[in-house]
Amino acid sequence: MKRSVAEFPDRAELHALLDAEGRVRVKATPGARQDAMKVEEGRLVIKTRAKPQDGAANRALCEMLALAYGVAKSRCRLIRGDAARDKSFRIDI
Repeated sequence: MKRSVAEFPDRAELHALLDAEGRVRVKATPGARQDAMKVEEGRLVIKTRAKPQDGAANRALCEMLALAYGVAKSRCRLIRGDAARDKSFRIDI
């Protein structure tokens, strides 16, 4: 059975989470059963099926963020939390 594509929060809600420098805080859960994204307590909570091996989960998070914000994957960069669940990404809009 094919898994459905993750649903994203409203774009206006996502843009409200960006600070003046385009950073967004993310709580990540790698190895989840399905991809998911929601806003909780002023930050994004993202679950990804990708495993935390060789940066696969971080790449998957960047791809999900790029899709949610409507930008190219190259405009999303991990700036803090490479091996942590609490991360910061910069989104160049």
